[in-house]
Parts: sequence; structure tokens; C-alpha cells
Amino acid sequence: MSKIPIILGIESSCDDTCAAILQGQKILSNIVSNQDIHKIYGGVVPELASRAHQQNIIPVVDAAIKKANITKEDITAIAFTKGPGLLGSLLVGGSFSKSFAMGMDIPLIAVNHMQGHILSHFIDEGEAMPEFPFLCLTVSGGHTQIVQVDSHNKMEVIGTTIDDAAGEAFDKSAKLLGLSYPGGPLIDQYAKNGNPYAFEFGKPKIKELDFSFSGLKTSILYKIQNNLQKNPKFIEENLADLCASIQHSIVSILLKKLEKAIKQTGIKQLAIAGGVSANSYLRSQLTELAKTKGYSLYIPKFEYCTDNAAMIAISGYFKYLDKDFADQSETPSARLPF
Repeated sequence: MSKIPIILGIESSCDDTCAAILQGQKILSNIVSNQDIHKIYGGVVPELASRAHQQNIIPVVDAAIKKANITKEDITAIAFTKGPGLLGSLLVGGSFSKSFAMGMDIPLIAVNHMQGHILSHFIDEGEAMPEFPFLCLTVSGGHTQIVQVDSHNKMEVIGTTIDDAAGEAFDKSAKLLGLSYPGGPLIDQYAKNGNPYAFEFGKPKIKELDFSFSGLKTSILYKIQNNLQKNPKFIEENLADLCASIQHSIVSILLKKLEKAIKQTGIKQLAIAGGVSANSYLRSQLTELAKTKGYSLYIPKFEYCTDNAAMIAISGYFKYLDKDFADQSETPSARLPF
């Protein structure tokens, strides 16, 4: 095989068991095994997630190796998600990775999940990549951050949520509307036929570049409850408009802070990452903003928005170049600092 390093990436921070093979920055395989069991509970059940990871990890890695058309002996190093995430889930991926590294006598690389989302922009698929420095809006079910990215290994969070994440606001709002889990994509779907200005909700007043979504969630709750008392069919009759208005409120909060960050830093290279970056309204509003203001915008492919192992493998690749290796004493962290 080529001397270009081949990295096996393992992602198991929540409910998806993922394995990917990258040769340098080029993707050879990217396998994701979803856990449908959580839908009936309306959210991820940590104990069930970790048990499913134990069942899925070996078949998923085997599938990734076969699809990449390599053997396990060709793998140069293994990278895994150290955190943040569900501790039980992280332990499965971490334990497998340490065992694999020891058995194959190859380097072990620990990766921060959120940094992985950002570095997914550097998977080489023939498209333009961000130039340093750039600002990345990382938005998921557990995190909402504005990150200044100065290099592959130098990043600083300059704005973060002080309570709930944007993705959680989407999912909790969807639950209030009686939509199934995960609700964020359903809000996006129904919102396409709705009026984003039909309903107004409370706007957070948070200083600097930080976010808050708990007040917005409460405002949405009260709006729905008050109207249901007057009209039991309120949600049914206004579902599209409610979804569009909720989505507009969340995206407006995100873009307002991002524009503030652009003014403060002078950086006009923008990127988005994380599960919520798959939202079509966020993508369209950001695209319009970049076009109007002359910013450069980088939007990941849909398969790199949600949790995946390709982003862990590309992070592992850059850490491999820096010889930033972990040892067998490495332990996962549910609240790993950025």
C-alpha cells in the first residue's frame, strides 16, 4: 500500500456506531449504523445506546475495512472519539480502539467530537476547503458554538450556549408539537409550507457572542399552551406556520451572533458544522448572508453533518502528522473541554 497514512476512525459518542477509513484526506469508506430503538422513547436512552454499540462495533468496522478494499494490516493508526458524549457509548468505542491499537501495534489517537465536526471540511472530495483563519458555527443537539479556527490544531471557542443547544431547542419544540423523534428534521420539513413570520417568540438578550435557548423554549411552550386552551386544534391547524416560525427564531438567533463575531474578528471565511448544519433554512439563510455581504461560505455535505467516523478519521490524520498520539491510559470524557 501507499506510504500515505491510512486512518481508521471510530465514532460512538451517542447512538450511531460509525467507522471510516481515510487514506490521507481521501475517504475510502464511511459506515454508519443507526439505532432505531430510541424512537419509541422519544429520545436516546444511554443504556440501550451502549448495548447497541457493543453489538454493532465489530460488524461496522469490518464493513468499513471491506468497503475500503484494504486489510487491517494496512491501517496506519486508529482514531476514536474521546468525548464529549454519552459515557457508556464512548467507552465502547474507546475500548475497542485501544484493543485494536494494541493488537495491531499501531498508534492510538484521541479526538474531540466537536473538533471532528469542524475538520470534516478538510475531507478531500475535490471541493474547495476553508482557508485559515475561519469562523465555524458548530450547531448540534448538545452544542452551539462559534469557533475561531486558526489551523488544523489551533481552535478557540469565542461564543457558546449558556444553557441549551439549538438542536435541543428544535427537538423539544417538535415534541411540544407532537412530532416524533428526532424532531428537528420534521420541523424543517413542515416549515417549507409555512410562514416564518406567523408567530413571534421571546428573544434572548445575552451579552457578547454567547447563546441562550432556554427562554425561547419556554416562550414556545406558553404560546402553544395558551392557544390550545382557546382552540384544541391549534397545532393541527397551524403546524406548518408554527414549524416555520420556530425554525426562523432559532436560525435568526444563530445568524445574529455569527454576524457579531464577523464584525469583532474581521474574519469573513465562514463554515458550519454539526447536526443542525443539515437544516435547509439555516443553509439558505447563511448562503444569502454570504452572498449579500461577500463572505466565503463552506457548507458540509449532509453525510458529514450528522455523527460520522470520517470526521474522526480526518482529525486523526492531522494529529498523526503532528505525532499527537494517546496511550492505553486514555479514558473517555462525557464533558470533554474543547
